[in-house]
Amino acid sequence: MGALVYFLVGYSQLWLAALVAYFCGCFNGAVIVSKYILRDDVRNHGSGNAGLTNFFRTFGGPLTVVVILTDVLKAIVAILVSVWLGGLFDPRILPTTPLENQAMILVFFKYWGGLFCLLGHMFPCMFHFKGGKGILSGGTIAIMIDWRIALVVWGGFLILAVLTRYVSLGSCWAGASFPFITWFVYRSVPVTVLAVIIGGLILYMHRGNIHRLLTGTENKFTLHKKS
Repeated sequence: MGALVYFLVGYSQLWLAALVAYFCGCFNGAVIVSKYILRDDVRNHGSGNAGLTNFFRTFGGPLTVVVILTDVLKAIVAILVSVWLGGLFDPRILPTTPLENQAMILVFFKYWGGLFCLLGHMFPCMFHFKGGKGILSGGTIAIMIDWRIALVVWGGFLILAVLTRYVSLGSCWAGASFPFITWFVYRSVPVTVLAVIIGGLILYMHRGNIHRLLTGTENKFTLHKKS
């Protein structure tokens, strides 16, 4: 019992960071704007996804900016709080650790907070665990982590999305490339494991899009919303 209490207290910053990041992620911009402002839940339209692309295709208009700001700001808050809590983390409670120094611990907390923010966005408890696919929030998290991570993730996403007009193809690039660029930049096993989980979640949420891409039935993005 004493060991369990020590474990819970010693790692309290980790659990608190996870909790705060998850509930930040639950504030889904597309659901909040469509359900409480437009009174027409975006999940009842189009792909049924509570994400920016489906919101824009369904409603369009200036409220799209509100959706963007909500999903961006919640990711920023989640990472900032996680980094702050990471600064309070005492690495001496770890008997042995591959997290070499305090700077790497802060990087770990960025990925940790990012993971739980995306879990909140994808599976929000306040919206029956039916959320979005995490691309906008995930892209913001990449920027908050490291400019080199963001350059690869966003660069590939924009190139593929613009050239093919398949947003989902760019999204799949973002999820697939995230673990590889993470390993290239940090060479840290714990951090890369988190990156694999994050990238895997994004690909999992796009499994339907991947099937449609392979069968040639995926919708292309247009700047004009559907009538």
